[in-house]
Amino acid sequence: MSSYRFCRTDDIGMLVDALNRCWSPYFPGEPPVTPETFKRSIRDLQVWCSSCMVAFSGSDPIGVLIGAKRPSGTLIHKIAVHPDHRRQGHGRHLLTSLSSKLSILGPPRMVAEVPESFAPACGLFSASGYVAEALLTDYVLDGDGTDGPLLEGFFTIPVTVDDLAANDLLGEPDRQVCWERSAETLIARKGDLAGLAVASDERIEASILYREARVGAEVVSLQSFIEDGGGRLKLLLSRIRAGGVRMFRFPKVHPAEMSTELLETLGFHPAAGYRLYAARARAE
Repeated sequence: MSSYRFCRTDDIGMLVDALNRCWSPYFPGEPPVTPETFKRSIRDLQVWCSSCMVAFSGSDPIGVLIGAKRPSGTLIHKIAVHPDHRRQGHGRHLLTSLSSKLSILGPPRMVAEVPESFAPACGLFSASGYVAEALLTDYVLDGDGTDGPLLEGFFTIPVTVDDLAANDLLGEPDRQVCWERSAETLIARKGDLAGLAVASDERIEASILYREARVGAEVVSLQSFIEDGGGRLKLLLSRIRAGGVRMFRFPKVHPAEMSTELLETLGFHPAAGYRLYAARARAE
C-alpha cells in the first residue's frame, strides 16, 4: 500500500535517500546526492523541506518531489518515481498534493524547467494541467570565438555580485531568467562567482558573472546596458578567454532575456532545450 508525506527540516536524510533511489536511476552520470549538497540547494535555490514530498511503498521510498519556494512562486526542482513504480499515478499525486497545499498557503504560481528530451516528465506536467510558457535554451561558446573590439575610453574591471547589486544592475525582480540564475540565486552563490565589467568614467556598461566548471566556465549573468551590437560583451568574453577559459556554457536562457541573434553574434550556439511549464495552485 502506498503512502505520501510532506517533509520537515529534520527529514533531509530521508529526502537524500529518496533522491538517490528514485532520481538517480534516470541521471546515472550525476554524483549521488549527499546531505551537504541538499543543504546547499536550500541555501542557493531556497528549497523548502515543507514543499518536498516522498511517496512510500511500505518503508521504501518510491517517489520524490523537491520544491523550492520564493515570493514569486514555487519551483518543482525535481520530481521522480522509481522505475519499478512508474505509471501508477504517483507523480500526478505528488503534484496535486503540493498544488492543494499551495492553494491555501501560497504562493499560487508553480513552475518547472523540464529537459525537452525527458518525454515522461513533459507528459506528466502536461497531463497535470501545466502550460508550456517558453523554451529555455542552453548555449555554448567553444573554440577561440571572436575577439572583442578595441574600445577606446573604456576599461575592464573585476566586478562582484555586490557591486552589481549596489548599482541596481543585478536585474529587475520580474526579469525573465531561469530559477538558477535569478538575483536570489546569484546573491546566495556570490562567494563562488567571478565577474568582469566594461566601465567608463561614469558607469558600468556591461558585465559578466561566471563560475569555473570542470570544463570551461558557466555563465550565470551576461548583460549589456548599452546598445552596441554586443561589442562590450565580446570584449569581456575575449578577456576571460585570454585567461585560459576556452569554453563557456550559458544555461537555460529565456527568449526574453537575450535574443538568439545577439547570442550568435557573440559566438554561442544552442545545445539543449528545456520547457518552462507553469500552473496555478488549486485545491483538488
